[in-house]
Amino acid sequence: QVQLVESGGGLVQPGGSLRLSCATSRNIFIMYTMGWYRQAPGKQRELVATFNSGGNTNYADSVKGRFTISRDYAKNTVYLQMNSLKPEDTAVYYCKASRLQYNYWGQGTQVTVSS
Repeated sequence: QVQLVESGGGLVQPGGSLRLSCATSRNIFIMYTMGWYRQAPGKQRELVATFNSGGNTNYADSVKGRFTISRDYAKNTVYLQMNSLKPEDTAVYYCKASRLQYNYWGQGTQVTVSS
């Protein structure tokens, strides 16, 4: 069974930073494309940042220059560093692993940006 375990969400003031983590198994980490998505209340789930099949990164326009996706091969973990957070970044953030027709999601972690 595929497990994606997210952590690192919380409440932060505007302008603050958080780092999300997504840990998984070695096979999933190596063989699947990993990324981060988010879903705000009343809105559709959207891409935030992801690695593509070539190993490069893609970002939503709304987070470019503020968020950074990275990965640690020793820990089988993908990170999302979020800086200069804004209230509109408030959402549940999900880790996703995808390969061909297979897609797996983490349980989600809440990020709330508020003063």
